Amino acid sequence: MSAISVKSGRTERASSKDIGFALSIVFILCVFFLPIPPFLLDAGLAISIGLSVLILMISLWIQKPLDFSSFPTVLLIATILRLSLNIATTRLILSNGSEGPAAAGYIISGFARLVMSGDFVIGLTVFAIIVTVNFLVITKGATRIAEVGARFTLDAIPGKQMAIDADLSAGLVDERQAQIRRQELEEESAFFGSMDGASKFVRGDAIAGLIILAVNIFGGIVIGVTRHGMTLSSAADVYTKLSVGDGLVSQIPALIVSLSAGLLVSKGSTRGSAEQNILRQFGMYPRALLVAAALMFVLALIPGLPLTPFAALGCVMAFIAYLIPKEAEKTRLLEIESQQALEREAQREARESARDVLLIASVELRLGKQIWAGLLASQAELGQRVFRMRRKFARDYGFVFPEIRLADDLEVTPKHYEIRIHGALAATRELPLKRQLVIIGRGAAPDLAGEDALDPAFGMRAMWIADGMVEEAKRQGFTPVDAVSVLLTHLSEVLRNNLAQLLTYKDMRGLIDRLDPEYRRLVDDMIPGLITHSTLHAVLKLLLVERVSIRNLPLILEAVAEVAPFARRAEPIVEHVRTRLASQMCSDLSVNGSLGVLRLGARWDMFFHERIKRDSKGDLIGFDADPAQVEKFAAEAGAVIRELIERGESFAILSTPEARPYVRLMLSRPFPSQAVLSHLEIASGVDVRSLGSIS
Repeated sequence: MSAISVKSGRTERASSKDIGFALSIVFILCVFFLPIPPFLLDAGLAISIGLSVLILMISLWIQKPLDFSSFPTVLLIATILRLSLNIATTRLILSNGSEGPAAAGYIISGFARLVMSGDFVIGLTVFAIIVTVNFLVITKGATRIAEVGARFTLDAIPGKQMAIDADLSAGLVDERQAQIRRQELEEESAFFGSMDGASKFVRGDAIAGLIILAVNIFGGIVIGVTRHGMTLSSAADVYTKLSVGDGLVSQIPALIVSLSAGLLVSKGSTRGSAEQNILRQFGMYPRALLVAAALMFVLALIPGLPLTPFAALGCVMAFIAYLIPKEAEKTRLLEIESQQALEREAQREARESARDVLLIASVELRLGKQIWAGLLASQAELGQRVFRMRRKFARDYGFVFPEIRLADDLEVTPKHYEIRIHGALAATRELPLKRQLVIIGRGAAPDLAGEDALDPAFGMRAMWIADGMVEEAKRQGFTPVDAVSVLLTHLSEVLRNNLAQLLTYKDMRGLIDRLDPEYRRLVDDMIPGLITHSTLHAVLKLLLVERVSIRNLPLILEAVAEVAPFARRAEPIVEHVRTRLASQMCSDLSVNGSLGVLRLGARWDMFFHERIKRDSKGDLIGFDADPAQVEKFAAEAGAVIRELIERGESFAILSTPEARPYVRLMLSRPFPSQAVLSHLEIASGVDVRSLGSIS
């Protein structure tokens, strides 16, 4: 009940603000045609002056132009307010001008006395100068800046949009940051487009001020002479003073608002308030201040020029130029002390925390001393590429594996690196620095001096060459790969071979918690009556062992729910899930819409059929085969698979549904990334391209 009352109270306050704003606009419009007394006119003129000063202060202090995106609307309201007050003062001047200088209020008479000093010629001159400065200098420049800014902003939108999409694809920003940047881009284009049109308000206001001044003077003289019996000189003196005072009262706020518009559009892409940017950029060049101070002293010594102002200004500039390096050094020392304090605090917390000793990184890349020193300059790039790798793995396999810890280790051989999964060594290789790897395979080696090696990721024949031979290798038709790319490719392949270890129980629960409510309800219906969380975890891990993505988790859960009442072990559940994921697996394995397959052949099909054991219900219970036959199959399959891999073919081995798990088991060690499909896992409509058979 209290929440409802609070919400209704906020709604009422918002509604009252809307009504108050609308009534203010209506009041401004009413001033156009309704007569108002002089004291209300004084209040309106004071509001106009105060509003213009407020706009100027905001324009000075905003951090970026979009922080004052409502400026075009405010400019329109301020312009309409000044024009309505001009019309109101015109009505009072023409109707009550014969009464004296206070006929149109005390603000106009006060400005007339202050600026004109009792002589309307002075007032006309000052008014003409203000209008000229406003119309030809400030407004014209601000209009041009707004026009160019609007044009360039609109022209740059496609490029900026592509840059945002590229950063998103590269993993430099996430979806939320990309959405914020797109929204800022839209607001920026709309703002400069609005400023291009809003700047015309100020130009029109200046022209309207000239016309109103001429009408007031001419009309006032005619009315004073014909209606009030005033002499021509007396009428000209009174009405000209009132008209010029009215023009000054309206043009001074107009000049202030024009200056605000100029400051706003000229800020451009700089961030920070105006005085921060100006003082910071002036303070970056103390030598310029010293040269300017010396010039001031020279001018002070020239005969005929006043000594005091130039000498005083030179002293001030020289003093500021002396203080700037001192302040900069003081600021730098404070930053260093602050950074050292933070480092000491972090080290203290690290020493006091015994729990960190027990933590083991899920994925760790340990670099030898020489590799760490060689990659020190490119560690930022290495970190960004690792981040992009994690994003790609998340898209490909449906879960986010833990962050990769990069560290140097004195226990690692200086030119080697180690990849550890949950603290266990998964792979280690030597990485020559300032060299690039040329993949050779079964082809001819390049005619270059180099060191023979094996590709760390796939074990293919390769050669390390010096950086200076890269162009020659490219001319010979080879594609050298830099050391960082070799390292990351090896890391990527090791992670693919250990996907099942990277999917923790906590990760699985997190994936389930992010599902739609309907699928969370499906999980609750299955667990614990039909299946346990640990069995479901085992099903997902068995899929990842064969690099089957779990990104379509709702479909996997549906398939598990279908077979869970009839199978409790994870292995038969996985085989059923794979048939439901047939389209996804075939799509992931296809190249240009065609799925290459390598068949077992009739002899090995019969071999597996005869060696599979079943119980009385027909369920598979084991596989009984002579080890010599198993080794023979592995040797024959390995020879064919290696030949196809060296030819650059992407394919899957095709077998019967009963034999598929055992074929995969026999080939998992020599070919951990090789896909094995059953006939039931070939989706309908897939273009199957036979590459031969093992037998």
